[in-house]
Amino acid sequence: MYEYSLVIIKPDGVQRRLIGEVLQRFERSGFKIHAMRLLIPSRELVEEHYAEHKEKPFFNDVCGYLSGGPCLAFILGGHGAIARIRKMVGATTPCDAEPGTIRGDFAHIPKGDYMIYNIIHASANSEDAARECKLWFGDEVWEYDMPDDVFHGNA
Repeated sequence: MYEYSLVIIKPDGVQRRLIGEVLQRFERSGFKIHAMRLLIPSRELVEEHYAEHKEKPFFNDVCGYLSGGPCLAFILGGHGAIARIRKMVGATTPCDAEPGTIRGDFAHIPKGDYMIYNIIHASANSEDAARECKLWFGDEVWEYDMPDDVFHGNA
């Protein structure tokens, strides 16, 4: 089934010049980019994005981290996109992320109990994806055909 997922390259990924590398991995895996925006998200947007974590001890740090610098937010689409993207991104905690995943290859593993800078966010499930895509992009999602869509009769 065709799915959409919100992906965010977080400030540490943008500042370390990883945008091109990350986008290239997704495009080479056959995902379509349906929306994209470079922004410094407002604290309010980030708090709404992470609303389910409001009572957790890391909430303020995570919100400060994501709203503290430029992010590249984009919507990817593809068949089985959510699970495939999550697999490419890797485990949330960088020390648990396998080599070959985005986090496994690029995220810094902190020494001690520091804030986790893990490069990237990807929607966890279809409900989160729908909510997050709407929150970050509203109705600014573009549909278009790729040459392989036309070739394979999917257009």
